[in-house]
Amino acid sequence: MKTSYSLAGILILATLLYSCKKDKNSDLPTPPAEGTREQLTTDSLFLYAKEVYLWYDALPDFATFNPRRFANGSGSLSNYQQELYAITQYKINPNTSEPYEYSGTNGHPKYSYMIEGSSTGGTGGTMGAVTLADKGDDYGLALTAISSSAVYIRYVNPASPAANAGLQRGDRVLSINGTTINSGSSAFIESAFAQPNLTMSVSRNGATSNVSMQKVAYTTNPVFKSTVLIAGGTQKVGYIAYSRFSVASSSKPALDAVFADFAQQGVTALVVDLRYNGGGYTKTAEELVNQIAPSSLNNQVMYVEYFNDLLQGGKAPILKQQLYLNSEGKPVQVNGHWATYADLNYTVSGNTYKFSNTGVLEGIKQVVFIVSGNTASASELVINSLKAWLPVKLVGSQTYGKPVGFFGIKIDKYTVYLSSFSMQNGKGEGDYFHGMTPDFQAPDDVTHDFGHPLESCLAVALDYITGHPSGRVGAEQVQPQVNMGPIPFTGMIEDRLKLK
Repeated sequence: MKTSYSLAGILILATLLYSCKKDKNSDLPTPPAEGTREQLTTDSLFLYAKEVYLWYDALPDFATFNPRRFANGSGSLSNYQQELYAITQYKINPNTSEPYEYSGTNGHPKYSYMIEGSSTGGTGGTMGAVTLADKGDDYGLALTAISSSAVYIRYVNPASPAANAGLQRGDRVLSINGTTINSGSSAFIESAFAQPNLTMSVSRNGATSNVSMQKVAYTTNPVFKSTVLIAGGTQKVGYIAYSRFSVASSSKPALDAVFADFAQQGVTALVVDLRYNGGGYTKTAEELVNQIAPSSLNNQVMYVEYFNDLLQGGKAPILKQQLYLNSEGKPVQVNGHWATYADLNYTVSGNTYKFSNTGVLEGIKQVVFIVSGNTASASELVINSLKAWLPVKLVGSQTYGKPVGFFGIKIDKYTVYLSSFSMQNGKGEGDYFHGMTPDFQAPDDVTHDFGHPLESCLAVALDYITGHPSGRVGAEQVQPQVNMGPIPFTGMIEDRLKLK
């Protein structure tokens, strides 16, 4: 094991030294052979994009782009992020006349990103950031102001200090550390939640209580809440609020338990709440799809990943500098050499995924997803995969719009996640770059807990399931909201790339 990781480290460091050299099978121009570490990093980032990026065909040549213009001698990650932003703004979506990766925020691509180290889905926030390994090191909650003076808990991560203190979504927060809070308290709240201890006064159903919490590391799971509701007096509806598509070792047991309970109770309709789910691993998204889909869909196409033509044709030699590790994190020998990302299968046939129901739930007649602008990537993949085959409805607001995914590329001490593949469902649908429009508009009602039948989105979903869509909204939620806390991870990571 020790030897394996040493080899991995050598290859990752070698990326910086060798990825900027011309491969004998490459038609890319030769960049300068010498340069500072920062200059070589800017070179590498551009050259990887020229072969791996989904929209590589829109990029200019090396000399025209001049990646070293982003090297100012500071070696700052922000310089590389500015270069990445420039790379992502070339390809124009003909339907909008804007770049595919236009985000509305200068310097920030909509999809691709680059970080120091490797991504596990944490956002770096102090109030409710959890990694894609379901690890937290905070208080485990986030807040929302629905008026100038009314602040509520938006969500609480299971097993977090906030959960252990008995807090839940829908609690109104009156004060923190003795200071009354309001919609303008974001800076104060951020500072308070960065401290190792805090006190909070909250109100629930007219009763006020005070809690004290200590910030500690914890392991959570992605299920905010699950329950079975009775709609129309007789119909059993399974409800699950699901926060992120974390690693399968954490997500699968949680999903198995929820859907086994749904099956045991005989639910015939589902409400899947993905309003705060920004994505995660495609493998876990596929697990949720298979829990929902009936076994009659087995072997039908769930979705297809489409890499660019260079990757499909084995014409991305720069990936020889990226060591391939198996599911156990170990390098693999193939044809007498250590396997790299150049040895992987990027063909359409090799990246077609089919339904394989492994769950126990059958006979679902209706599926409703609760969505919002934070519903992105792997969440949208789940919805898109199912709507090709089942009568799926959406309640809430417009989703984020991310029908693309990526895998991590290591450059020096950084990892870049370049949009590397697009996705379509079994009917060839997938062009939702500006999100999915809900069938029924409804605001996010943070005054009620997840699974409460009077919560605005859930109430609309239940109305539809019972055949009486009302279009009602929560009167308390029509005003603008101010969210306080981390922005959910927005991405779709493919970690199942296969050797040829």
